[in-house]
Amino acid sequence: MELSRKDFLKASAGAVGLLLLQPPTLALAKESQTQEGVAMLVDVTKCVSCWWCYAACKNYNNLPETIKPDPEQPPPLSPDVWTTLHPVKKGDGWVSRKQACNHCTDAACVEVCPTGALSYNEMGFVQYDKDKCSGCGYCVEFCPFGVPQLEGNKITGVAVMDKCTFCQDRVANGEQPACAAACPTGAIKFGKRTELVQEGRERVDALRPSNASAMLYGDKELGGLHVMYVLDDAPEVYGLPADPEVPAPVMVRDVLKWVGVGAAVAVVAGFGLNYIVAREAKMTAELPGEEYIRKRKDEKGK
Repeated sequence: MELSRKDFLKASAGAVGLLLLQPPTLALAKESQTQEGVAMLVDVTKCVSCWWCYAACKNYNNLPETIKPDPEQPPPLSPDVWTTLHPVKKGDGWVSRKQACNHCTDAACVEVCPTGALSYNEMGFVQYDKDKCSGCGYCVEFCPFGVPQLEGNKITGVAVMDKCTFCQDRVANGEQPACAAACPTGAIKFGKRTELVQEGRERVDALRPSNASAMLYGDKELGGLHVMYVLDDAPEVYGLPADPEVPAPVMVRDVLKWVGVGAAVAVVAGFGLNYIVAREAKMTAELPGEEYIRKRKDEKGK
């Protein structure tokens, strides 16, 4: 069977496509990745643990249960809890940090998502399309903040992830995320990231004369978070890793992508060699006198 030039090209392209296949949305997401855009600044020194951010998130996203939780035993993040408070005992009282997705510029969840359910919005935050989630759990495994939460159906075995969406539809319409809009003390502020970075630095400068531990968390971490924190103590005190990193397996995946490129080149080269050999064999068979030679060989064999 002759392998035409057209068939060779089609086979070569197919080999490359199979080896380098990735969701188109993931490729486009990289182009949308930005340290700029919008963000939220959370100032723990202004938080009064009122739980309005929790209730507003529940209400806006139609999540069950909106009663005020126990500050000493707050509900952990779950498929039904996208925003909560991380409590810290200081002296005789409690202080809190709003806890939800930090919307990293270099987001491990986006890098490992095989379906494109998680991607970078052009405004900077990590957007989520639940309809594309396959329930693989990679985002849960690799997020350095432990934010994505997976819930499986006990009957079907199908699992789906849930997390803060940054109130994407509200933000797209020029509104604040529900949690920021509900905060009565200004502990959660929404706006342009560049402006909030500056405001966060100024806030830290104002706190440091009386508190040397004050710092702005999220300015540089993981390429820059789109939810940053003004802290009055070490990040670990507030349940944040001091030096968050994208786990090594995620970076290995990028290396393997280029291994795939090499494999694709090798496959294409193999197709090319096969094409040349087949073509040479066909041309040889069609040379003048070849039919006479074959007949003579057949006669001798008899």
